[in-house]
Amino acid sequence: MDKKYCAYLCSGCGIGDALDMDALAEVVTGEMSMDCKTADCFCGTDGRALIEADVGEGVNTVVVGACSPRVMKNEFDFGDGTITLRANLREQVVWAEDKPAEDEEPHAEAAEFLNETAADYMRMACTQAQKTELPEPHKLENLSRKILVMGGGIAGLTAAREAAAAGYEVTLIEKDDKLGGKANDWRQSFPTKSPWTDLEDNPVAAMISEVEGDSNITIKTSTEVARIAGGPGAFRVTMKAAGTETEWDAPAKVTGEERELIEKGEMENPNASLVDYMEADPNAEIHGAVVMATGWVPADVSEYEHLGYGAIKNVVTNVEFEKLAKEGKVPANVAFVQSPGGKDHDMDFPYCNSVTSMVALKQAQYVCEDNDEGKAYLLYQHMRTPGSQELYYKAAQQNDGIFMTKAAVTKVEENGDKLKVTAENTLLGEDLDLDVDMVVLAAGMVPTTKEEDTINLAYRQGPAFIDLDLFDGYADSHFICFPYETRRTGVYTCGGVRKAETIDEAIDDATGAALKAIQCLESTDRGVSVHPRSGDKTWPDFFMQRCTQCKRCTEECPFGALDDDEKGTPLPNNTRCRRCGTCMGSCPERIIGFTDYNIDLIGSMIKSVEVPEDDDDRLRVVVFVCENDAYPALDMAGMRGNGVNHMVRFIPVRCLGSVNMAWIRDALSAGMDGAMLLGCTYGDDYQCHFVKGSEIANKRMENIGETLSTLGLESERCATQQVAITDYDKIPQIVNDFVEEIVEMGPNPFKGF
Repeated sequence: MDKKYCAYLCSGCGIGDALDMDALAEVVTGEMSMDCKTADCFCGTDGRALIEADVGEGVNTVVVGACSPRVMKNEFDFGDGTITLRANLREQVVWAEDKPAEDEEPHAEAAEFLNETAADYMRMACTQAQKTELPEPHKLENLSRKILVMGGGIAGLTAAREAAAAGYEVTLIEKDDKLGGKANDWRQSFPTKSPWTDLEDNPVAAMISEVEGDSNITIKTSTEVARIAGGPGAFRVTMKAAGTETEWDAPAKVTGEERELIEKGEMENPNASLVDYMEADPNAEIHGAVVMATGWVPADVSEYEHLGYGAIKNVVTNVEFEKLAKEGKVPANVAFVQSPGGKDHDMDFPYCNSVTSMVALKQAQYVCEDNDEGKAYLLYQHMRTPGSQELYYKAAQQNDGIFMTKAAVTKVEENGDKLKVTAENTLLGEDLDLDVDMVVLAAGMVPTTKEEDTINLAYRQGPAFIDLDLFDGYADSHFICFPYETRRTGVYTCGGVRKAETIDEAIDDATGAALKAIQCLESTDRGVSVHPRSGDKTWPDFFMQRCTQCKRCTEECPFGALDDDEKGTPLPNNTRCRRCGTCMGSCPERIIGFTDYNIDLIGSMIKSVEVPEDDDDRLRVVVFVCENDAYPALDMAGMRGNGVNHMVRFIPVRCLGSVNMAWIRDALSAGMDGAMLLGCTYGDDYQCHFVKGSEIANKRMENIGETLSTLGLESERCATQQVAITDYDKIPQIVNDFVEEIVEMGPNPFKGF
């Protein structure tokens, strides 16, 4: 691309009042050799018209010094053939000015410091413009627009129906010999409308009829997935008869112990070279996206021996009782035990939730409806009825046949033709002995991904979703920000495999998953990323001639976007890629990059910052800021006037996982006095948008800290911090405290070399 540059400095929103705009323009025209124009509102009609006129005259690389790049995106979009870069002069310079405390004198050089900061941000933006190229979207030649839906229960039926209604072909597979799943055995469903007191008919039969009559949906019962290879737009799906083994099963299987060794790099993954693996299967079908609606299984409650499940005839689970109720076999006196009691007296059964609480209320109502003198006893530690379902709970409380109390069940035993239930720690302040006909245990809802390999992926990282223990087996990518996503791009979850849900919730959930699958197909068709960098046209480019087959990129990719061949050379699957850049950050040879984000580009931005020598008031600290949480939090801090030290220069990065340690070395060798990484939280309070980028970056920084020590530099000159997007009130203090530590250490001794 033959570039023609022009920079535009906006003086609106207080920028012109705080900065010397003429001096700033001279930095652009002099040092950066770019034309520069100033106006008081470039996002307005006249300001935008000025830029558009220049674009019409041949300007194709625009640098805007104004507000944050997170706002006014449409106003500063000048078409696919134009590169636009933004310097954040408003939120992170002018509005973030570090004002003195009430008891402090204003610094005599405060205005000068502010102009120096603005000048550095313009230098970095202009350098970024010089190093950025227009991306060429990665497009598939034969993209499939078919959607595979795994599971024929409420969620699967809904996902298939909604995708078909949007005009997409759907293949719906179900391992049982008929559709409907567990819902076939449900007598009634929870209320979904006012007055929220009356149970409703089970909708599954009507849903099955609707799906079976849809010409866009191909139904395959008694069928399971044997293997899924490929990626969005071109998943190669091999199916098999339910319950059978095929030649496609064995190679993907690894034990939990083996998986740990693989992830540590201590064992070669048997799936390491799978690119051509599926080519030999002539029966593989091509699908563009996958919706997993494989549901849940009841939790095992047989371990609680004092409750008698498996040993006493009329001790059943809530799932078994629902089936009896549909058959009209509801006893007159039933105890519903919601928690195991005994030594776990204050705990619920594993995987219990609001749905199991609602099921107990529903089934207690069956007892009263089917028996004139029916009595239902609900013994619980926690009763959860969210939202409008609280009204259903209140109605159950008013039912004379339903008795509820918080209690710990200590024993269930046979007593003639009855069962005796003993409970203590009740709300009545005394122990209970109940004689009932049946005891119903609230077995929780365990996602199928916890119990078995339901998807069997032909990915280097193994056949299942990794790190599921962190989420109790739920196939999650980022539960809060990106529902339905898994760590495998193009595979979306809904219903019980994602979280415990009522019928109404599962229908909404499956609709969302179907829409995400459609979004994935349409984005893949356009050659852009799906999420979280929606619409990103870039993709990682590898300079393979210098690859040393170290496998760091394939091992650290959070999304399985990289396989490798028998030599260990990375084999990109670009439609799986989410453009986080973790592979780029991992590469010691620095051979991976994007057209608008690469080692040289960021390194050049770092070196463009002016680093004064021998001035303790002008030390320089570079902070690499993740664009998902830390950068918007910094913007919000600026909006609130929370000051940041004038010595800091922020550089936004896609993810901390993309930060290559070469940038830290570049910063220190350029005379920077400290470097910080500021990104999403990780660990038990999991939040990183790219799963483990922050964690990986933290480990890398620990290693470079050791390297600095060997060079005679304090390891404390480098630091990592994790924040949430809501920490706008904390971020300035975090950054300023780090700067104070650097000031105490003094200037970088390599400054000037």
